[in-house]
Amino acid sequence: MSSNQQNRFDRKSAHLPLPRFSPTRRRFLKTSAAIASGLALSNCARNLSNANTGSSPTGSPTDSATSASGKLYIYTWANYTDDELIKGFQEKTGIQVVADPFASNEIMMAKMQAGGGSAYSIIYPSDYTVIEMRESGMLTPLDHSRLQGLDTLKPKWQNPVYDRGNAHSIPAVWGTTGLIYDPQKVGKEIDGWSYIWDNRKSLTRQVTLIEDVREVMGATLRTLGYSYNTTNPDQIKKAYSKLVQIKPTIASFLTTGWEDQLASGDITISMVYSQDAIALIKEKPNLKYIVPKTGSSVWTDTMVIPKSAPNPDAAYAWMNYLLQPDVAAGLVERLGTATANQAAFDLLSPETQKDDRLFPTEAMLSKCEGVAPVPARITEVYDQYWTRLTSS
Repeated sequence: MSSNQQNRFDRKSAHLPLPRFSPTRRRFLKTSAAIASGLALSNCARNLSNANTGSSPTGSPTDSATSASGKLYIYTWANYTDDELIKGFQEKTGIQVVADPFASNEIMMAKMQAGGGSAYSIIYPSDYTVIEMRESGMLTPLDHSRLQGLDTLKPKWQNPVYDRGNAHSIPAVWGTTGLIYDPQKVGKEIDGWSYIWDNRKSLTRQVTLIEDVREVMGATLRTLGYSYNTTNPDQIKKAYSKLVQIKPTIASFLTTGWEDQLASGDITISMVYSQDAIALIKEKPNLKYIVPKTGSSVWTDTMVIPKSAPNPDAAYAWMNYLLQPDVAAGLVERLGTATANQAAFDLLSPETQKDDRLFPTEAMLSKCEGVAPVPARITEVYDQYWTRLTSS
């Protein structure tokens, strides 16, 4: 999303499974003013440079990454596929899949703009990044006659604000931003961001916040009654001033790397993406994830076909495979990712359907906003305050 937040998407084909906490949908949304001037921001991810993905140590496709028929190169986030998905697709289509991870939307955009992504036929950008890619002429308009299952998407994803009519993208995964904590350690139930301010004297260096200016500033803006996406400099300044009040509580700004600290009790509360929280709670069921009552952000990671795609036929085959309800439902149950596919949702267990960490209620979502791009001059305002906050 903007300069400090166009985030949120990888997989490793037959090389999965990945380490427990690998880059998911939105890691590393961090940006500097320098990056902001040339890129739209992003979501965050963790360092997978040494992971076995079928790519070189730099994350670029291997020398064999040509557009040879029957091979599909994907550029995505970690934890969005697994061995079962890759094997099923390869058995059905005969197409070999090689997936390379990117750590953030900004890294992905920089690579694509530099011409380094010519091997990829599928990319997983976040919602706001779809806007930037479309406006930059980087995407192939989707031929809906070649897609099967668009009508199974939930209504809100059949005509999303970031890509009307799914003209250039289809939704892959969606989620929220919130707080994860241990109720036993805290001694009570937390229901919103205000807990940090109200208890700041007892939370010295006990909190981690996402390394993303738009998410952190946005959450604080919500506590003040303002929009996550405000373009009012005075409101942004007020959010910064409010954040300064809790600076002593902040152990670090981390989009990833907080998991072990929270699980061990070294920290008390972490601001996180829902998918990452759910992954940890599977191993540490004593932890709890909440969407703050004052509201938060809701995000969607998508699949697109770049104009440079060497194998669009394989790209459409991949999209169609993931649109199959049973395939999409399997990913939810195995990986803890939320699906935008209503037919897939209908196949889920009642317990999963009712899990409001995965599928927040409409009442919860009514207070959430998607992170939207803002004008460059406003991005500079956000970045200036972010630099002060993170460097002081």
